[in-house]
Amino acid sequence: MKNKLLTLEELRASSHQIPGWEILETRLRKTFQFENFIDAFSFMTKVAMISESICHHPEWENVYSKVCICLTTHDSGGITHLDLKLAKAIDKVLEG
Repeated sequence: MKNKLLTLEELRASSHQIPGWEILETRLRKTFQFENFIDAFSFMTKVAMISESICHHPEWENVYSKVCICLTTHDSGGITHLDLKLAKAIDKVLEG
């Protein structure tokens, strides 16, 4: 079963739950800055474990202490509730 694409209105209404995430045409994007490569890689490892547990994986890029993450549901062709769920979980990694 395909995930339902979220409308722009639904995304805007949910944006307060995912502060700092950009709403692009078919994806959410956020850049995270860390003190060094080890901190960035540690963050990515934690996100990888969460992503695997919900079977939804990010597109990401790491350059030294910076991690850029894009979230989209490829088989649905855009942003779904899974992307919101993962964005919230990623933000929680930084809280704890």
